[in-house]
Amino acid sequence: MIKCEKLSLGYDGKAIVDNLNFEIQNGDYLCVLGENGVGKSTLIKTLLKLIKPISGEVVYNENLLPTEIGYLSQQQQLLKDFPASVFEIVLSGCQSKVGIRPFYKREEKQTAKEKIEKLGLLDLMTRSFSELSGGQQQRVLLARALMAGQRLMILDEPVTGLDPEASRKMYEIINELNKSNMTIVMISHDIEVALDYATKVLYIGQNIFYGTTLEYKKSRGIA
Repeated sequence: MIKCEKLSLGYDGKAIVDNLNFEIQNGDYLCVLGENGVGKSTLIKTLLKLIKPISGEVVYNENLLPTEIGYLSQQQQLLKDFPASVFEIVLSGCQSKVGIRPFYKREEKQTAKEKIEKLGLLDLMTRSFSELSGGQQQRVLLARALMAGQRLMILDEPVTGLDPEASRKMYEIINELNKSNMTIVMISHDIEVALDYATKVLYIGQNIFYGTTLEYKKSRGIA
């Protein structure tokens, strides 16, 4: 699906991380781990083609279309007070495919309702986004991201600011998406969660690691 070879990432020609080599295959659940400032979010921006690597190459499978990639960023304060309904927020996710326009097709509205139902938000569909809890808002934004991408979902710290119960529910939803054959790439600070759900781990730090979750456990002496 995506292959990264000898990647050097950073800004203004100054590298944050060097010599990243890894591959994202169809059906993977890849957790990207590491301390703050090591280049995790920079890697995500590179995968999304928002920035270019300093050197190295990102090769995309020719069958993977930009419209098949969804992205959920860290929760932002700016979005919390957005004056729109849950349905309107989710429906707007298809704009990445069709562009901004004053109306939506019946099929798009039906798909939005399906995503809302899939994430357990049907009873909140007409509620204002600003009235929801942090966990509910993040699930709405995930539903919106699902409108944008069906094959690959990229998540940057999706449970930031959420309480333990909301975090647990969010992780369970993401795991179910992976089981339904959606490929997941997720940045997380929570190593325990990564080892519970991920099939592969990319650890970025002084010593870079890429491999299966079992290989990561063995390399760290985790039972």
